Amino acid sequence: MKTFIEELPAQPVVYMRRTGPYGEENRALMQAMKAWLHDRGLWCAGGVLYAVARDDPAVTPPKKCRYDVCYVARSELADVAVRRGTLPAGRYLVCEIAHTAAAVGQFWGQVGTAAAAVGEQLDGSRPILERYPIALVEEGRCQFCLPVFARGTGDRG
Repeated sequence: MKTFIEELPAQPVVYMRRTGPYGEENRALMQAMKAWLHDRGLWCAGGVLYAVARDDPAVTPPKKCRYDVCYVARSELADVAVRRGTLPAGRYLVCEIAHTAAAVGQFWGQVGTAAAAVGEQLDGSRPILERYPIALVEEGRCQFCLPVFARGTGDRG
């Protein structure tokens, strides 16, 4: 797994949201967003998709868990199929992995140790971002952006 630190700016996005238990339906939402992008000629090498699980299912009832699939959109994209929003700025540990169900499942199982392995501490005030730069997806790779504290901040024990 390739890792690096990146400071992400706040990013304007259009997004589709699903509310309910996390699972296979999230994949269907991603497919719907991809179809929407293809229909508008927006599926291109410079495009970036994000998937964001907004709620912790250990705390939030599954039927209230929100899952967003976002597309970075610096210009106005108006359509009833999407909402507008902003992804949070901050310092992230980016972990690049194979874009397969097995690799993604394995990664989610080790999220807590991924940051610690490189001396970072997760910042629970921001969501983990699954990042899918279209050019990288076409190479069979994807990224997870783990929010970490800025150096010198956070509860480092």
